[in-house]
Amino acid sequence: MPQTAIQISTRGQGLYEFTDEAERFVRQAGRDEGLLTVFVRHTSCSLIIQENADPDVKRDLNAFFSRLVPPSDDPSMGWVSHTMEGPDDMPAHIKAALTAVSIGIPITGGRLALGTWQGIYLFEHRNSPHRREIVLHLSS
Repeated sequence: MPQTAIQISTRGQGLYEFTDEAERFVRQAGRDEGLLTVFVRHTSCSLIIQENADPDVKRDLNAFFSRLVPPSDDPSMGWVSHTMEGPDDMPAHIKAALTAVSIGIPITGGRLALGTWQGIYLFEHRNSPHRREIVLHLSS
């Protein structure tokens, strides 16, 4: 069963699409059918499948999660005790817990069975740049 790891460099909070890299991996594997498992090896970012046509969707999602889980130095987050790594750290863990660290995508006809406007994204929840590792695993 083919497996690889890809690296994504982030520049802070936001959504980073990597659909092309996943499609390339599936194409090179030469499988007509199967299941692509996508797994991120970190606790302060996550994975989502989301619209990739209108950039406003990415901005609005990032704004929503920032309002839903503000930094730990916000007065509403006074209950947070994990603050040693900065005010964005525990909120990043909460955002990752609310989303997914693993996604399964069917392979049909040698291609990802994504909808027309769907893309695969790393959702970075930290403010600082990071280098994130994502494992792609294809099973039949």
